Amino acid sequence: MKLYHKIIIGLVLGIIAGLVLGEKAVYLKPIGDIFIRCLRLIVVPLIFSTLVLGVVSTGDVRNLGKLGVRTIGYFIVTTTLAVIIGLIVANIIQPGSGLTLGELTEISRPETVGPMEMIVKMFPINPIESMAKGQVLQIIVFAILFGAGLSMTGAVGEPVKKFFEGVAEVMFKISDIVISMAPYGVFALIAWTTGRFGLDILMPMAKLIGATLIACVIHILFTYTGAISLFARISPVAFLKKVMEPAMIGLSTCSAAAAFPFSMRAQKQLGVPKKIFGFTMPMALTINMDGTALYQSVAAMFVANAFGIELTLTQQATIVMTAVLASIGTASIPGGGLIMLTMVLESVGLPLEGIAIVAGVDRILDMFRTTTNIFGDNSAGVVVAAMSGELDREMALTPLDQLEESKATS
Repeated sequence: MKLYHKIIIGLVLGIIAGLVLGEKAVYLKPIGDIFIRCLRLIVVPLIFSTLVLGVVSTGDVRNLGKLGVRTIGYFIVTTTLAVIIGLIVANIIQPGSGLTLGELTEISRPETVGPMEMIVKMFPINPIESMAKGQVLQIIVFAILFGAGLSMTGAVGEPVKKFFEGVAEVMFKISDIVISMAPYGVFALIAWTTGRFGLDILMPMAKLIGATLIACVIHILFTYTGAISLFARISPVAFLKKVMEPAMIGLSTCSAAAAFPFSMRAQKQLGVPKKIFGFTMPMALTINMDGTALYQSVAAMFVANAFGIELTLTQQATIVMTAVLASIGTASIPGGGLIMLTMVLESVGLPLEGIAIVAGVDRILDMFRTTTNIFGDNSAGVVVAAMSGELDREMALTPLDQLEESKATS
């Protein structure tokens, strides 16, 4: 049985266990917490070592620049399309219409960060502190600078390069061990989520949940598979199957960082060379937040509907620009998108109290947007590799069964 089949079984059994156990499902949560902690302990050394090697393997600054432009350009285009799809779906469904608002709870305004301040904070003062705190954007900047410096040292830096190759291989082996725990971790996390929220909270917010889910599915099936077909010329079905494992982890943990080791494995199965996914995947973890941006546009329309506010085309265009900018740098942790929603609501003058309504089902919505982010992360590696002429299409089109058989044989 394939791992993603086991994960899906764990997902289904978790929903059943949560409905049966109710609040008592909280006793299963420690199993899920241990699983997430094991995944997150891999992330920082894996990001740093693979990104350093990715930068070194590009050869020179011009190649690095091309890779960076292609990667960031792809993220900006897909994120913009995600927001537009979210707005179109929300305009059709009108997710907040007919909602009877209860008493709104107070919600504090998060401190907003200006664009220049955000750019300044990308550069770490103490890279060790950044790693200890898991500040992914600062780790990425330091890794790029370190890799660039290492590539300039030539033969002198060869032992350092070998060291990072060893670190990366060790972390991949640890990833394999942790990945085998996935079905049990997914079962525990989904059981806890279902037991905590049940079905009661879903009914009043069904239109918001439905609109977000529909928009995410459209974005995955049309934007990502369209890009895969156009640039990589590989079967969208083959792509979707190989990304199913990290997608299931994202769905259950609400964290793209937790799914990161699974995504690295999927990139290998999709025929993306290490020097490409070693660069694109760490970048995607912070910059590519299509699901988050899409959710923000749907949530903004929900709040507008709920308060009886009509948004003009100009205001909706403002939502597009703000959501794209707000999604860049959003931390890939559960609930990160809810904080960034503040910026989007403020951009068109919508009441921040609306966040208190959305917060009730944010965990459910987070499952959808994180899954979307993960499909986007993996599509970026395939598209950038294809644009660079380095995608192994034969590997990408080889079924998972054959890949696992050849791995077992070797």
